[in-house]
Amino acid sequence: MRCLSQATRISMSSTNDSRQRSQVAAAGSPPKDIKTAFREARSASTGRVRSPERRPLQRTLSRNLQQQGSKTSIAPGQPAPGPRGRDKFVPLPVDVEDVPQAERPPPSFDPAQEDAQPEVGPGTRGRITVYCVSDSLDREMLDRRLQQRGPQFLLHSYPDALYGKYSELEHGIVGDVLYFDYGVVVLWGLSKKQEQDVLKNLVAPCQEAPLPAAMSARDEFQYNYAANEKAHIQNDTVTIDYRLSRNHMIKIAISHALAQSTKLVHFEARVLDIISNTKNLPEHLANTGEILLSKKQIAQLIGTVFIEKSRVNLLSTVLDTPEFFWDAPDSMQTLYERVCEYMELEERVRVLNNRYQVLTEMLDVLRDHQNNSHSAALEWIVIWLIVVCLFVGLFECTALVGWHK
Repeated sequence: MRCLSQATRISMSSTNDSRQRSQVAAAGSPPKDIKTAFREARSASTGRVRSPERRPLQRTLSRNLQQQGSKTSIAPGQPAPGPRGRDKFVPLPVDVEDVPQAERPPPSFDPAQEDAQPEVGPGTRGRITVYCVSDSLDREMLDRRLQQRGPQFLLHSYPDALYGKYSELEHGIVGDVLYFDYGVVVLWGLSKKQEQDVLKNLVAPCQEAPLPAAMSARDEFQYNYAANEKAHIQNDTVTIDYRLSRNHMIKIAISHALAQSTKLVHFEARVLDIISNTKNLPEHLANTGEILLSKKQIAQLIGTVFIEKSRVNLLSTVLDTPEFFWDAPDSMQTLYERVCEYMELEERVRVLNNRYQVLTEMLDVLRDHQNNSHSAALEWIVIWLIVVCLFVGLFECTALVGWHK
């Protein structure tokens, strides 16, 4: 009878649980939280609704950086990982029918100069050169210099970049130039001589904290205007339809990703320089048990590593989706994210932060060893003081005994 009553109670409890689950399912999904409701209200007020699947790049990067503790770090002195897969094929969401029309240039720009550009047909190829020349550019000074050079040199001003054409008296407009606030310049279709003219006469006077030649970065790509090929990027060649060659918004979206990649090359060079200067410290500590640096020098190195890490994660725009895409069509941000995928920005930032993490841990070990050595020295001083006090006490006792005798 007991077993029967227990079985009855179990069946009744399971029946109640199933009823509760059915009631929850009938009630539907839980109410949305305040943040979701606020986001939907904001989208409705602005008239734009962003797709939930399309998240900014920095969210993906920050999520992966939070998970970097479970991945293998790269020790100082270890060779850098292999180069990115240049032969990787990444399709680009660029279609002649879907791409919006580019913004019109300012009234000061003569439309006849735009029409005077060389006709672009299928098979036209050219260079895309990216230079990282300084920590930042003086935007106001650069704006004035571009306007003084000519109206075609500054056509559009965006929150994080300036866009203009490059022209000559003999050849007219020959290419596009984008100037980014974080010290990067992207040039489309210019020769080496024309690139040097832009860098020396326009960019150099506006540099803030210019980089030495050893720390400056340069990268080169190709563009190909095709007729029957789908837009894609492969082998450092950007292929798009030739009818979109004058759509500067496509060039800006692509240039943002290329500029961030080249800025990241600069940060990678800086961390490799720190690694080359500190890679002998652990070996010397393992062989001799001593540290070559003083306590002050170790503290300075810790500060240097922290500054470099904060430049990548806090102060720079390498991890941020540029503000340009908040007002641009959604297809432009998708294009930007595809180019970032090809440049492997996410993986490179993770490796860079792993290197900073290993450097920080190594310097912490050296600092702890230095502190322990100092503490041990203080302990020996106390021990010797105690020994001296004992000898003094024994001497006084011996003197007292001799005096009494």
